[in-house]
Amino acid sequence: MNEIWDVVFEQVKAKEILTNIYKGKRVPHAFLFFGPEGVGKFFTALQFAKLINTSKDEYHQQVVLKKISSFQEPYIKLVLPLPRGKGENAEDSATEKLSKEIIDLINEETKSKIENPYHRISIDNANTIKINSVREIRKYITTTTDEISYRFILILDAHKMNETAQNALLKSLEEPPEGIVFIFITSDKEKLLPTIQSRCWQVNFEPLSFDSVAKILINNFTIEKELAEKVAKFSEGSPLTALDLINNQFENILTRTISILRFSLAKKYHSAYKELAEFLKNNSEQSINILARMIKTWLNDVIKNRHSIFNYYFSEYSETLFKFNTRFTNTDINKIFYSIDNLERLQTKNVNLNVVSLNLIFEIASLSIRK
Repeated sequence: MNEIWDVVFEQVKAKEILTNIYKGKRVPHAFLFFGPEGVGKFFTALQFAKLINTSKDEYHQQVVLKKISSFQEPYIKLVLPLPRGKGENAEDSATEKLSKEIIDLINEETKSKIENPYHRISIDNANTIKINSVREIRKYITTTTDEISYRFILILDAHKMNETAQNALLKSLEEPPEGIVFIFITSDKEKLLPTIQSRCWQVNFEPLSFDSVAKILINNFTIEKELAEKVAKFSEGSPLTALDLINNQFENILTRTISILRFSLAKKYHSAYKELAEFLKNNSEQSINILARMIKTWLNDVIKNRHSIFNYYFSEYSETLFKFNTRFTNTDINKIFYSIDNLERLQTKNVNLNVVSLNLIFEIASLSIRK
């Protein structure tokens, strides 16, 4: 059992819950694995499928474990968001009307997920788990097999099922055949219908330690050790968040964050906006949220400095933290966190990026006058 769980980083509580279920030999027909993106929910689901299907027949077990690892049906049914095909209707299969290029991409991404369970599957315009995929689940569960004790339906990004698809899945969820186990995997469980949630055994997954994030970056994504350890501190416990930072020029983000803070606090609004605009010009739209998160991290360091705690995230800029606290001793740092959170929410609602950017600068500037 240890060798099955040891490859999954941390998640001690989740693994304990699943181990107790295995030992009790009463496996629920549906689970909801929820928590931050990229912390091992999928990998844990895959290893649980192996654990539940352990066998005294060593040869048979090795065959089954290998097929589970490679997501082979009927052992594993993988359900994920897919793009809509040209001329596709509800009667078509989930992939029937997709182009060869998209099919090839899906196969490549799936292969990458097999090789690296922390890999994020990325397919253009794959924003929804389609009703077509739900219908295929129904066909899957009506197929019988004696090869395996438990067959698993792993639904990635389950929150991307629209209400129609979720309702269509309910009947299968209410009356599953013996030996069928659903695992809904999501970073946003509140988007799932209460009727779905209530039928699942819920397992919470926590952010990983910075050390584990760094190890995953090094071992699974071949990131250089020095960079992995540095970016892990800003990852909020998620290797995928760390990769987003790296892909958005992490070192540049650090430098830009400090420049924007300095210009904003000095009320040099034009310089601050120019710096921010240049940053956004050369990066993706999600960069405004990354930047907002970095600013909140810097503010956490300000609070640490005030309490003589020196394990800073922005360790290279400790002098900036000290200078800020020397000048603005009584500034209420906590008040700005809500304002920045609100700006991040505005970004998700497609509010004009210039408006969000200017508001961010003004909020930072207000720190230098709050008492």
